[in-house]
Amino acid sequence: MSTPRITLAILAGLALPGAANAANADAPSHDLARAEPIGTVTADFLFHDQMPTGLTVTTDGRRFVSYPRWGDHPTYTVAELVGDEEHAYPTKQINTLDIAAPAQHLVSVQSVVAPGDGHLWLLDTGILPDSGYDKAGPLARGAKLVSVDLATNTIDRRIVLPDHAALTRTYLNDVRIDTSKGRAGIAYITDSSFTGPGAIIVVDLASGQAWRKLSGAASTSAENGFRPIVEGRYMMLDDGQGTPRVPSIPADGIALSPDGTTLYYSALSGRTLYSVPTAGLRDRDLPDEALEEQVEAIGEKGASDGLLMDAAGRLYATDYEHNAVHVLEPAERDSEWSTLAYDPRLLWPDTLSIGPNGDIYVTANQLHRQSQYRAGHDARNKPYVLYRIQADARPIPANHGQDSAPGRP
Repeated sequence: MSTPRITLAILAGLALPGAANAANADAPSHDLARAEPIGTVTADFLFHDQMPTGLTVTTDGRRFVSYPRWGDHPTYTVAELVGDEEHAYPTKQINTLDIAAPAQHLVSVQSVVAPGDGHLWLLDTGILPDSGYDKAGPLARGAKLVSVDLATNTIDRRIVLPDHAALTRTYLNDVRIDTSKGRAGIAYITDSSFTGPGAIIVVDLASGQAWRKLSGAASTSAENGFRPIVEGRYMMLDDGQGTPRVPSIPADGIALSPDGTTLYYSALSGRTLYSVPTAGLRDRDLPDEALEEQVEAIGEKGASDGLLMDAAGRLYATDYEHNAVHVLEPAERDSEWSTLAYDPRLLWPDTLSIGPNGDIYVTANQLHRQSQYRAGHDARNKPYVLYRIQADARPIPANHGQDSAPGRP
């Protein structure tokens, strides 16, 4: 293999001596400065086939991932990682696509969350590539939350979201569960529609009732003028058939405070972190205009996909522009962000989870290299990776520090 050569510029018309020029041109590459990694990042699992997005690690170390059906036609949309193998979860049958019965089968699961109460919640978008975003819309009664009992590995709840909560153009993205509120808990879901309004969808897990909050608000919308740069190039929607355009994706990542009183969220197409009291989200009679007055802009955090908060109130955010994971300690206006991990291998760090050993887990799925961002050319290079980052985090308890059982207001 030939040694890379470097061409030295002639600055201000001053040519360097030939001998010195030749010596520098032949300098071995290992003598040159390069970016230094931050943190201890270890590959924990390799995905040789399906592209993962969602991730959760249970308190006893079980790992679950989701594979939305974006066009890769995955065999299953949820799996448990056992050793170095993937197993359809909870069964192969429920993962078998059946568009005639979308409420009974998993259509396309974007997120998986184990809140620590012995259950795994699956957030099913109910959308297929030929029916989502700016096309025909979601499958009838396909958008839903599904609860799996981890002790028996069986489904014990299905909550199909009503049409007034999951709109025709809705894309269910991420979810957080608070079992200390309501009779059976509350779920908060981001709507990150490509073509419709962003929003926070609130679901009462006891009744199955759901409603939208901050729909189309500035804080749940893509930021004006946002242009992401990933791997040194502008990330543009470009199928090679028309004029490339900047993606405009609203509310995406969310995180709950340890006491469950505050929800943090941000747009995928943006760099600003927002917070809102969860009491206002749960109040169905509170107009959005009044709720918007309670929204607080915390400040810039970088362009994030996943957000996560730990029991100490530290907020973790992926940074897909810089192959990094940052942490805000604690998540307050005057706090400063620091970098937990930076590694060139973190190609589109997506979803975060805390393991029982205190480490942070993150999926790196090369989302920005998909064909729709590369003029119709799929530039992803398998395997995709689940990374583990050395940390000292603790997951938030399922009851968010409340001593009483569900039934709180």
